[in-house]
Amino acid sequence: MKTDNMEQLRHSLAHLLAAAVLELWPDTKRAIGPAIDNGFYYDFEFPQPISEEDLPKIEEKMREILKSWDKFEQTEVSTEEAKKIFSGNPYKLELIKEYAASGLTTVKSGDFVDLCRGGHIDSAKDIKPDAFKLTHMAGAYWRGSEKNKMLTRIYGAAFENKKALEEYLKIQEEAKKRDHKKLGVDLDLFTFSDLVGAGLPLWTPKGTIVRNLLDDFIWDLRQKRGYQKVEIPHITKKDLYEKSGHWDKFANELMKIETREKHLFAMKPMNCPHHTQIFARKPHSYRDMPQRYSNTTMVYRDEQTGELSGLSRVRAITQDDAHVFARHNQIKEEILKIWDIVDEFYGAFGFPLEVRLSLHDPQQKEKYLGSPKLWNDAEDTLREIAKGKKVTALEALGEAAFYGPKVDFVARDSLGRQWQVATIQLDMNMPERFDLYCINENGEQERVVMLHAATMGSTERFLSIIIEHFAGAFPVWLAPVQVIIAPISDKFSDYAKKIKQELVDAGLRVELDERQESVGKKIREAELQKIPYTLVVGEKEQTANTVAVRKRGTGDLGAIPVEKFIQNIQEESQQKKSSQ
Repeated sequence: MKTDNMEQLRHSLAHLLAAAVLELWPDTKRAIGPAIDNGFYYDFEFPQPISEEDLPKIEEKMREILKSWDKFEQTEVSTEEAKKIFSGNPYKLELIKEYAASGLTTVKSGDFVDLCRGGHIDSAKDIKPDAFKLTHMAGAYWRGSEKNKMLTRIYGAAFENKKALEEYLKIQEEAKKRDHKKLGVDLDLFTFSDLVGAGLPLWTPKGTIVRNLLDDFIWDLRQKRGYQKVEIPHITKKDLYEKSGHWDKFANELMKIETREKHLFAMKPMNCPHHTQIFARKPHSYRDMPQRYSNTTMVYRDEQTGELSGLSRVRAITQDDAHVFARHNQIKEEILKIWDIVDEFYGAFGFPLEVRLSLHDPQQKEKYLGSPKLWNDAEDTLREIAKGKKVTALEALGEAAFYGPKVDFVARDSLGRQWQVATIQLDMNMPERFDLYCINENGEQERVVMLHAATMGSTERFLSIIIEHFAGAFPVWLAPVQVIIAPISDKFSDYAKKIKQELVDAGLRVELDERQESVGKKIREAELQKIPYTLVVGEKEQTANTVAVRKRGTGDLGAIPVEKFIQNIQEESQQKKSSQ
């Protein structure tokens, strides 16, 4: 079934869900019910609370109603007619008031009528009763605002046939086991505190090791290509964002600070305007170009509480940001360098990458900064580069940043899920706004361009992805603890400490389990903590100066001389190969 047909089918199922709920709980007030990726949802205000135990009952009612449904009949109605149909429903009445000027329509199937602009399948007979399932419930504020009433959102999954649905549900079950919100706590990587606040993760020693390893990897790739580190404050006067255009676009999403002297500052939601001021601090000759800045730092967004989710959506976001200030004739070379960094970085995780060109929508010029010519030139440049890379790049109209088009990289994880990860943005607008230039060969001022590059994008979000991708079992180079040593008894504690010191001196991350527990229990707990290697030491190992090696997911590898084990694990770490 085509994508647009699936969207129509899923939207139609949202209507069916609302019809079933109203038959079971007639006093329920319905709000909205769109199609979404892989399914649909509908928001309700129930007269009394329901639970997920009620979902099978609702699903059964949906299949019962489906037998009597056929066409989805769309009818234009006046404002007064619409108000009469949906009297007593404050959510529909609010929508009627909002959309009255552009015309109102209802859609009817069977005895069920809903306020809707359309987008349904021709006949309900095309809905396969075994190809949809209600999956879960969640709270959702009306219109996404925590100032409004909390509604009950019921989610459903829907596909073209039963087999596709079952495959999706199987992946979802596996995803639950890999949920980073649970695994991250189990593996002691991060925590949240009510005293600190929602969306503000705190990083433990182990989690901080992983963050630093990722950042060091990216810095190593950038340093080889001529980048320099810079640092910036976490706050700024509003003047900076007014000049950049961010204040007009994102004023409501900024976290603001007022000083004792009544000066207004903003917690930075992005780093690029700050970096323009580093470039602008002095004149640059064409011989100095390009200037490449790298800066891993936190930014802050005033996200709504209901939208926060583990590390996936937070208020304190760490960005591995880079900005290149270049001449026009350097754009292609610099983008290709960034592209190589992205390929090498994601290759270490076993992520296949797809490429998307995020372009502006010429029909909505008011959403973007800069002239049509600037936009067309920038987008043509990206098309040319993608063609030169011999990649098939999907063009996504309307997905550009407000200041420039982007090359977005989409990764597919071990469960087949897609994630938008790295991005390269070509910005010809901010150099105009901040009057950034270099002095060319003729002694003239030449406008530069600005490239925005983020490899992980958000460290927090990227970690949520790879925790689930690896199910917490990080490859050796990234594991916060690479080796745990388990002596059979206290008699071999000194030998175990000697081995630990040798491994630490070799640059390995090691723990020693000296608890008065059986070796079997120590091994099981090391497996639960996803530690790549467990070294068991006893009399035989002490006598031969060896270690009995167990590898995560493989089992016993036998006794190995300590020097050989160190060499093997160092080589494995340096290769940065995915364990997938």
